Amino acid sequence: MRPDPLSEAASRRHELTRAKAIQALRELDRAGTPVTFARVAQAAGVSRSWLYTQPDISAQLRRLRQTTNDAGSAGTIPAAHDRNRQLADENARLRRQLARALGDQRSARTRSGNDPEG
Repeated sequence: MRPDPLSEAASRRHELTRAKAIQALRELDRAGTPVTFARVAQAAGVSRSWLYTQPDISAQLRRLRQTTNDAGSAGTIPAAHDRNRQLADENARLRRQLARALGDQRSARTRSGNDPEG
């Protein structure tokens, strides 16, 4: 008896998806990028929940994630925090500049009698 074509197609699709996830996992690790479920899922084009259902892939992902954390990524968190603080300060400065420029522009229109709101 010949196997069901739908079952064969589903099996091929499953193996292709697994291959994509494993490839993404290896590429992220090789690139030195922190390996997370979200990054692997995005790189492989699969859902995070699907990754969790694959015991061998999720175990390898957890091992790589732990290895990365143990290897000194602790310095990454303070650096990321500092960068976030810099960006927040820059955003605040730009907001103040924009508010000042818009206020100056509104004042100039009012003084010249070209206030579209008036």
